[in-house]
Amino acid sequence: MDVIVTPTPRLQGEIQALSSKNYTTRYLLVAALAEGTSTIYYPAHSEDSDAMRRCIRDLGATIEEDDEKIVITGFGRNPSDVKELDVGNAGAVLRFLMAIAALSPEVTFINRYPDSLGKRPHDDLIDALGQLGVEVQHREGKLPITIRGGKPRGGKITVSGSVSSQFLSALLFLTPLLEEDSEIEVLHDLKSKVVVGQTLEVLEQAGIVIEASEDLMHYRVAGRQRYEAKKYIVQGDYPGSAAILAAAAVTNSDIIVHRLEEKSKQGERAIIDVLRAMEVPLTHENGIVRVQGNGKLKALEFDGDKATDAVLAMVAAAVFAEGTSRFYDVENLRFKECDRITDYLNELRKAGANVEERRDEIIVHGRPEGVEGGVEINAHYDHRVIMALTVVGLRAKEPIRIRDAHHVAKSYPIFFDHLRALGANIEWVE
Repeated sequence: MDVIVTPTPRLQGEIQALSSKNYTTRYLLVAALAEGTSTIYYPAHSEDSDAMRRCIRDLGATIEEDDEKIVITGFGRNPSDVKELDVGNAGAVLRFLMAIAALSPEVTFINRYPDSLGKRPHDDLIDALGQLGVEVQHREGKLPITIRGGKPRGGKITVSGSVSSQFLSALLFLTPLLEEDSEIEVLHDLKSKVVVGQTLEVLEQAGIVIEASEDLMHYRVAGRQRYEAKKYIVQGDYPGSAAILAAAAVTNSDIIVHRLEEKSKQGERAIIDVLRAMEVPLTHENGIVRVQGNGKLKALEFDGDKATDAVLAMVAAAVFAEGTSRFYDVENLRFKECDRITDYLNELRKAGANVEERRDEIIVHGRPEGVEGGVEINAHYDHRVIMALTVVGLRAKEPIRIRDAHHVAKSYPIFFDHLRALGANIEWVE
């Protein structure tokens, strides 16, 4: 389905931030890898987290859920022998479970999204799994992928971090369960180090001991460890909230978002600092963010690798800023559900934004007077692109129609409900 976003001069009201997708998927996985019963309070509900639920159930976890919590009895290091897994369009779920599937005799990950996840490369993880003695059948590093494991071996492993940190996280989930100790060396560069920090945080909470170098490029992992059954509480989600806060920044607004921890390790927490640097009036205390936007923003420069999943929302705000903004070190955006540099900027141009791309940079020449809108644009099946284009539509002069906007459900199923509750003029259309 499509949405029509009509220019909306004012947003006002209060919402509760959605629960974090990143933490939910990690807690679901470590609960499944524990030999016992774990409880996760306030888990996220999205296509990604639902994909992890579905797959760990297929692998042998028992799951019971109510409105507040999910209770999981794990399969430990002995997943069920399943022939196929369907991760939907969830890249992180695929990569984490490619590693865990190494504990099974043979698992094929099917390809239901050939135009999105089906185009994304996984060669770096495939190479690393080969070093563990795992045979991987694939199509030029892409889905469908068959893992033939059963008895992966620890030892010295190298993995590139230049495309995604998810390959490293996958190895960090697997190696504690192996008989041998492991040493992991990250080659080249490591993208999204903050997200690796989240993985290490969750592993520590689950009772796993990993020695990590200060630069996060080297790891020592003792084998024969066991995941402990625990209770976890999922914090509010900064990546999704970034689009809500950006929407408030570009309009006249008075909105409050609850459940956003000041000391969160989510890199996308930087949306608060970015909006402050853009001179957006806001406060952040006791887990509550209040934005009293006046539509006036200043340009800035920002290292996007620190907050990958908030960059598109930041760019949307910068479209209306006074001056030229630069978001650098963002090349890994090209390897997401779509090319979040070329594809996204092409759609912004259709709406009237003045933007440029470099290999690893996004340049935004702000238009404080607004953009024309009045066009139909393609979100390329990407939830982050959908949310960011919606922010632009709220400040356009004419309505914008966003195609296939239902794919926002990948991470934020009630995104449009939340915006409408705040006063946004948004309509679903066939």
